[in-house]
Amino acid sequence: MSAAARLLTVDAYLGSVDSVKARTLRSIIRTILSASEELEGVIAWNVPQIRLGRHYVFGLCAYKNHLTLAPWSAHVIDTFRPRLSPFVVRKNCFLVPVDWQPDAPLLIDLVKARLAELDESPAPRPRRKSAR
Repeated sequence: MSAAARLLTVDAYLGSVDSVKARTLRSIIRTILSASEELEGVIAWNVPQIRLGRHYVFGLCAYKNHLTLAPWSAHVIDTFRPRLSPFVVRKNCFLVPVDWQPDAPLLIDLVKARLAELDESPAPRPRRKSAR
């Protein structure tokens, strides 16, 4: 995929990566979406994102030697750090092998933790119009 290519659907993204990565990502996405009927898969920043309404819940991205999974929360990453110990863990994401056999209980727990975090967050304030 060229750097300038804009992908419009999750299926288009999966079609742009090799079959091993696509198969793993498809399984991860299917697992995450099973956590709630309200979740949807979209493309944002040219990569797959799982969203609940306007709120991002989980992001995924394929690289040459790994897949990056991001629950959109440093707090969720910190909470699950012991269960993420087999992986490279960064502040807001963790890296899995391209041929990873998804750990469904882990993924579901990460999604549920992120959804709980969203439930606890205050409603966004409307933007104020600037005085001119």
